[in-house]
Amino acid sequence: MNPYIELTKQAVESYIKKGKIISPSLDLPSEILNKKAGTFVTVEKNNELRGCIGTYLPTKENIAQEIIHNAIAAAAEDYRFNPIQKQELPELSYTVYILSKPELIKNTKELDPKKYGIIIKTAPISYSGKTDVMFNGHTVPKSGLLLPNLEGINTMEKQLSAVCQKAGINPAAEQVVIYKFTVKKFSQKK
Repeated sequence: MNPYIELTKQAVESYIKKGKIISPSLDLPSEILNKKAGTFVTVEKNNELRGCIGTYLPTKENIAQEIIHNAIAAAAEDYRFNPIQKQELPELSYTVYILSKPELIKNTKELDPKKYGIIIKTAPISYSGKTDVMFNGHTVPKSGLLLPNLEGINTMEKQLSAVCQKAGINPAAEQVVIYKFTVKKFSQKK
């Protein structure tokens, strides 16, 4: 099994069965132990979404810790679903996304929903009166993220519409900033 998927599965099963948070094995590939990145973890049961949580910027010391944290959150803390139960574990499949650092776009023509995920945020205004960018510590009232290459999202317009709807953003009435990112995707389907 792929090491990203195996780590995800171990994290979910340990937490659901024993309430324990695992530590990453030192046998994992060096990229997982030595690099930082945002990650998303998707949990499915019978090809239906059961949980999905992630971070678009790294919040932990390495990718392994990021995956463990997001895997547990997807299994137990996604507000859209009840926490996963022990009897469901054999029926679960997992997808892990390793995100590149988000890049501010200047024009929506840069977007390609098959290649890039997007983050849209309403643009905060600083005390100087200038629009601030996403990662400077200012609070942003609304934001949304959509991973790339999602079923049914095959145009830039559909991608922008879906993420705005998800975030409750009215792009005609609110100033927004848009970022794009790529992912490395690892999946295991039942």
